[in-house]
Amino acid sequence: MTVSRTICLGFLALIALGSILLIMPFSSRNGTWNDPIVALFTSTSAVCVSGLSVVDVGTYFSFWGQFMILVLVQVGGLGYMTATTFLLLLLGRKFGLQDKIILQQALDNSEIQSSLQLVRSIITTTLIFETIGAFLLLPIFVPDYGGYSGLGLAIFYSINSWTNASFNLFNDSLIRYQSSILLNIVITGLIIFGGLGYQVILEMYLWLNNRLRRKTVKNTLYLNFKVVTSTTLVLLITGSIAFYLTEFQNPETLGSLSLSSKLMGAFFLCVTTRSGGFNTIDISKMSTAALFIAIVLMFIGASPGSMGGGIKTTTITILTSCSKAILQGKEEVLVYQRQVPTSSILKAVGVTVSSLVTVVSATILIAIIEPSLNFMQILFEVVSAFATVGLSTGITAAIAAPAKLILVTIMYIGRVGVLILMSALLGDSRPSVIQYPEENMLVG
Repeated sequence: MTVSRTICLGFLALIALGSILLIMPFSSRNGTWNDPIVALFTSTSAVCVSGLSVVDVGTYFSFWGQFMILVLVQVGGLGYMTATTFLLLLLGRKFGLQDKIILQQALDNSEIQSSLQLVRSIITTTLIFETIGAFLLLPIFVPDYGGYSGLGLAIFYSINSWTNASFNLFNDSLIRYQSSILLNIVITGLIIFGGLGYQVILEMYLWLNNRLRRKTVKNTLYLNFKVVTSTTLVLLITGSIAFYLTEFQNPETLGSLSLSSKLMGAFFLCVTTRSGGFNTIDISKMSTAALFIAIVLMFIGASPGSMGGGIKTTTITILTSCSKAILQGKEEVLVYQRQVPTSSILKAVGVTVSSLVTVVSATILIAIIEPSLNFMQILFEVVSAFATVGLSTGITAAIAAPAKLILVTIMYIGRVGVLILMSALLGDSRPSVIQYPEENMLVG
């Protein structure tokens, strides 16, 4: 039982448990047994923090059904190993060396002893951000829906924003609140920080803490922090400008709004397409150019160790740095005056190629099953599922059961990661003592 197999089987166990709970009569609003496909799709979407749904969650599921979805979203967002470790810590179990090694590899942490402390920090960070988010959302929901319902909505949307899950209790997502400045700030803020990754947030906290306390100890920011924050900032700026330019004259999306609302709507759309999944405009009414921009942003996704999916910001940075090095005639790849090791380059290429193959294969299969659907809509839905974004053009509920099962598979692959899944299926690679001769070939 390798680390990759433990992670993959753990997520499958959570999905199976969630499906059983959601299929029960107490989970549906009408008190009958739920459709197994609906239960499986919703459970997978929740555990994989995707947010895609084939039904209206707010009217289809009962209070307990919605509560189960929220629990699955929370556990899925934390990750199987993190959630399991936290539960065992609460039960007072002592961790042996093997447990610590598994946790270290699952968290991609360099130090074994600090892994348990990292889990505690992850849980604390999650509770802080979700609590602040819920508190800030109260003035929005309580006046419209009352005390208890408003509190429930604030908690639900805060958790879904932080975990980048984006399940909706409203049939129009957040379009009814597109002009609310507070809601736009809170939701986008939670999504952005949830998509940065815990280690980046903790490093940011330590840096700010030393600055505020004016400590003389110099805090050296790691390369991962620099790449994640700079790439995120570039994607947010360029994506917002791109959406504004392609949609500002579209009367069915941003065209009918004021200038400030257009800018806010374009920024909100850019943030959510990277991993969030909420929308304040009708996605199905977007132009083809805007849909393609959204597909690119979804495919890139969030950052390593975060709640979001996609190939990650560090991967796209390594690939662009490789292209830059080739164009400049250099043999080493540099990022912020640091040489990127060959293993990281190979991993970035492997993640990108395998992700493209997965998306293309799923798109072809669904196109065969549903020949009447528009190609761009199918591609959008597949990338949204793979990158665990949750945005939809509205075709998810209407497609046939085999196509829904394909999306279920894609959401699972996108959450656990293509490389981890292949490692679980094929086993860990063994070191080889054989060295083969090197030979050049034509490229490009």
